[in-house]
Amino acid sequence: MRRSIYDSDHEAFRGSVREFLDRHVIPHTDRFVEAAGFPRELWIEAGKQGFLGLEIPERYDGSAAGDYRYNAVLGEELAKVTAALSSCFGIHYDVVAPYLVELTGEEQRRRWLPRFCSGELVTAIGMTEAGGGSDLAALRTTAVRDGDAWVLNGAKTFITNGYSADLVIVAARTSPDKRAKGITLFAVEAGMAGFTRGRKLDKVGQTESDTAELFFDDVRVPGANVVGEIDRGFVHMMERLPQERLGTAVSNIAHAAQILKETIEYAKERHAFGQPVGSFQHNKFLLAELVTQIEVSQAYVDQAVMAHVEGRLTAVDAAKAKWWTAQVQNDVLDACVQLYGGYGYMNEYRVARAWRDARVTKIWAGSNEIMKELIGRDLGL
Repeated sequence: MRRSIYDSDHEAFRGSVREFLDRHVIPHTDRFVEAAGFPRELWIEAGKQGFLGLEIPERYDGSAAGDYRYNAVLGEELAKVTAALSSCFGIHYDVVAPYLVELTGEEQRRRWLPRFCSGELVTAIGMTEAGGGSDLAALRTTAVRDGDAWVLNGAKTFITNGYSADLVIVAARTSPDKRAKGITLFAVEAGMAGFTRGRKLDKVGQTESDTAELFFDDVRVPGANVVGEIDRGFVHMMERLPQERLGTAVSNIAHAAQILKETIEYAKERHAFGQPVGSFQHNKFLLAELVTQIEVSQAYVDQAVMAHVEGRLTAVDAAKAKWWTAQVQNDVLDACVQLYGGYGYMNEYRVARAWRDARVTKIWAGSNEIMKELIGRDLGL
């Protein structure tokens, strides 16, 4: 079914993204996997193309697209290459950007945003803690005021871009007795005394995504690095999680759709018992089901994108898009591996890597179980 949410300007932008990927990413994917990360020169090149500052005002060297559909187009094209690429860059331009634009003062914006747009300042967001998972209200990282600064202690884990980030937005408890109403966000910068990182975590998939643990041992964070209002951090995060979850949904479907497209071609070319494997009725029916799942899911995600563009995407609808696309993505890719047979289990095949890479989408950005809890509460249950 023809998609209708993008116009000629969006498609022209898509062409620019594809050219960037063809030149600077696709020929080097194996090198990125070996390095367990994306090199800074790739970030700098993305910055030159204007991809990192889509939500940043022009006066801070941003692209100021003013239309979330450009974020979505970029996310789709990155995900078609690898899920890790979409994840790492998405955290920066799609997740962190709203925090640095909407919750900062003029001095902070001038200090951070130009380098954010150029790729000289790579960012991450530190919410998740060991033992806490999706329960953001149970944070144990603390920040205690000391004169004009705050002293930060604690740790974060599973942080995308955590190993290479120059600036991390860290959620910490500033009023221990207030639970969710006592959390504040801080911009912790590389080089601050007491801020250290663990090794790059050894993940099942998305090897080229640098994911790390972060440690804060009496880190003195200046008051000028508070992001948003003191003790309003939980609200700030809740207000921006729908966009993060929508971005995840956009990438989930694009990632699965691309691998399914490649699988259909493989099913036409691979022969067994004297005929293409795709021509067997079971496989034909299976592929028909998979294509339908992708297209129906895409229709919902497209409507969610438009709702966000128009300022009416709810947290519940974003939760629906997140969990559903993660489930469809994993179901589709599992079926694709099966259609490839033994080759589908070989790391040299994209389908195998995609299958591994996708498993985490049912966990991050709020687990699928948490998404269903949010939806269930909205039903009055």
